[in-house]
Amino acid sequence: MLNDKTALRSRLLAARAAMSPEQRQQAGLALGRRALELLPARLPAVVAGYVSVGAEPGTLALLDELRARGVQVLLPLLRPDNDLDWGAYQGAESLVGARRGLREPAGAPLGTEAVCRADLVLMPGLAVDRRGVRLGRGGGSYDRVLARLAAADSRAPLVTLLYDDEVLPEVPAEAHDRPVDAAVTPSKLWHFGA
Repeated sequence: MLNDKTALRSRLLAARAAMSPEQRQQAGLALGRRALELLPARLPAVVAGYVSVGAEPGTLALLDELRARGVQVLLPLLRPDNDLDWGAYQGAESLVGARRGLREPAGAPLGTEAVCRADLVLMPGLAVDRRGVRLGRGGGSYDRVLARLAAADSRAPLVTLLYDDEVLPEVPAEAHDRPVDAAVTPSKLWHFGA
């Protein structure tokens, strides 16, 4: 199983690296517009998001639009044990550099449980399959977040942001993997499960 995941991660990361900066920028803008279609007429009060890095689909335009609409946006803060704390997003100018090339909010941490207040959780990934099984980078940070949300009986939809070719027929799964509810790509909203 581990070798299957490792090989798939390598292939997906190579495909992302092969994209031009212009392709990534256009995909990020389209993805942000498509993600806004997920929002109900009554906006969520709190959205847990993330700041894209490297070749990930861009998220800043989406985060700024959510904030402009009055949504409180929480962003992850990577702790030394690879768990995630959370901070309030106050705009791109308030982000600071962090470990592993991440950008995080400069304000005070809100605690690992802050994500449980989210009405919608946007998370990174490398792929998702049509069952909603998500493939992350393998660090386990979001596995902990998903376990925390499950323990809190959170009803927040779990959504992975991806490029169009990253919704696959099948992704290797392990017993602890919790499926996501949806994926957003630049061209489509994908809903999984019931």
